[in-house]
Amino acid sequence: MPEMPPRLVEIVDEFATAPRDIVLELLLEYADAIGPLPSGHPDRAELEPVPECQTALFLRARVTPEGSVETIFDCPPEAATTRAFAGILAEGLAGARPAQVLAVPDDLYQRMGLTQAVSPLRIRGGTAVLARLKRQVREQTS
Repeated sequence: MPEMPPRLVEIVDEFATAPRDIVLELLLEYADAIGPLPSGHPDRAELEPVPECQTALFLRARVTPEGSVETIFDCPPEAATTRAFAGILAEGLAGARPAQVLAVPDDLYQRMGLTQAVSPLRIRGGTAVLARLKRQVREQTS
């Protein structure tokens, strides 16, 4: 059975073992990992919205010809928590194979201990982001 990408396992462990005040700092670091849409990538109209997020978030997962998953996120700079969820996935899934992405547990953010640091509404938004990425990967590989 495929396992989560090794980098995502590291991120989960980092959050799960960090004290609450450090968790908030880590979230801000991952929020900074999401920059503006790179040139040459699709614009927002070609990305899927995630209405469960409190702030506008758009995403796309693409299985490359080489067989890895590329993620694209678009989210306003002032939406730190939403950007952090996207940043965690962008870094943790970078270069992952489709089976590894599909192996990510749906309760990822709970396993990271984020329910102690962010609201249930935000956790639900992050979970919706993961669900959409996994669905897009599944559609491209089935």
